[in-house]
Amino acid sequence: MPLLSINGEQHQLDVPDDMPLLWVLRDVLGLTGTKYGCGIAQCGACTVHMAGAAVRSCVLPVSAVGDRPITTIEAIGSSALGAKVQQAWLAHEVVQCGYCQSGQIMSATALLQQTPSPDDAQIDAGMAGNICRCGTYTRIRAAIKDVGRA
Repeated sequence: MPLLSINGEQHQLDVPDDMPLLWVLRDVLGLTGTKYGCGIAQCGACTVHMAGAAVRSCVLPVSAVGDRPITTIEAIGSSALGAKVQQAWLAHEVVQCGYCQSGQIMSATALLQQTPSPDDAQIDAGMAGNICRCGTYTRIRAAIKDVGRA
């Protein structure tokens, strides 16, 4: 039975060791902000932070988390940087359908934690694998740059 720290709360879970973290978050804990997209870590909709790093929760078995804290979209706005990213998303009207946006915000926040003022190439590398079917990539880039300048 894994003990996980998710969004600052401890959860003792009775789940199979090979259950993907995504299903623990969505189906066991009811944290539905993290989305299922492809199931093979290619689209980024399921991105969460594990010890501050962006990871794809759809392929991460819960047994691999260990004692590293998990942060989901539900809690990212409680950090100063996460709140700035969310505000930039609103200011630039990034969201269209919105399905990918939790993963986009999680990846952008992780990028900005590591690279506070990223250039275009760093944004492209940091956001690689986060697919937006609505094509809001120029708005995403502008939002990230605004946070980087702040």
